[in-house]
Amino acid sequence: MKNTFVSPLVQLAALIIIVAGLMAMQSILLPIIMALFISIICMQPIIWITKKRIPYFLAVTIVLLSMALLFLSFGGIIGNSLAKFTRDLPKYESNLKEMTLSFITYMNARGAQINPDQLLKMIDPGKILSFTTGVVGEIGGIMSDSLIILFITIFMLLEGKSIAFKARAIEIEHGNPLQYFEVIGSSIRRYLSIKTVVSLLTGVFIWIWLLVVGVDNAVLWGLIAFLLNYIPNIGSIIAAAPTMLLALVQLGTGGMVWTGIGYLIVNIVMGSIVEPKVMGRGLGLSTLVVFLSLIVWGFLFGAVGMFLSVPFTMTIKIILEKNEKTKWIAVLLGTENETKSILQ
Repeated sequence: MKNTFVSPLVQLAALIIIVAGLMAMQSILLPIIMALFISIICMQPIIWITKKRIPYFLAVTIVLLSMALLFLSFGGIIGNSLAKFTRDLPKYESNLKEMTLSFITYMNARGAQINPDQLLKMIDPGKILSFTTGVVGEIGGIMSDSLIILFITIFMLLEGKSIAFKARAIEIEHGNPLQYFEVIGSSIRRYLSIKTVVSLLTGVFIWIWLLVVGVDNAVLWGLIAFLLNYIPNIGSIIAAAPTMLLALVQLGTGGMVWTGIGYLIVNIVMGSIVEPKVMGRGLGLSTLVVFLSLIVWGFLFGAVGMFLSVPFTMTIKIILEKNEKTKWIAVLLGTENETKSILQ
């Protein structure tokens, strides 16, 4: 039998077709992806409840009802806060324009010769203040299919108990083709569980800090900090920038400084101390790969892709590790410490 060689151009063309297909199928894929990762998060408390000798079906019911109550509460808070923020947005824009014009006048008095119209066109206050809420709005758009996501999640969780038996049956019948499924499931479940707790604490601490400082809609910015903390590297910056700008418009320079200090302290403590310590050996992905995956998955699936970029990339890396022909790609995706352990 002759070895078949596939041209790199053909491989590239196939990759482009796959990417285009994934983007075209967003409306179908995103609810399934959201349901899958919600199911993974739910499995942790379900496993814990079943260890208390509570039947599996009852454990699933308890967790789903708790999640539904949580989503309804979050939805109500976000809806009310966004409505208030939208009503106040023209006032914030007007104040920001006045502050910008005052700064331009001050600089021009010292010979800077800044054109106010050009600068205001470059710095659109409305876009700056509404950028972060737009990201959250996109997530809200996906969650508008909440009924579909709920049903898919229910069926996934109910099937969860039988997946282990099916995997064992496949192993007996066909060898062990799905040996990495358990590794993928446990890795993603652990990552998402820890990330959810850390993000929740981050949002709570930001909310309390903003209440003390006196920033409007503190609960909204706390929820945004919670959600965007799932986005690696830049999520905290996206959450902090508009809040600091709002604090500047509302409270002045002092309010902006104290707001920035709060975000800095919370994110250093939670992101650089607590999370790495709880995560243990880490994600198994290099910092560059995490950032590039954020761009790639964000391009493919928008805000949802950015939120789930790390689990997606972790899944691909684990699959690549299990195949000798693609193991070298997994090494490239991994950390320096993993590479050193291979060389030793």
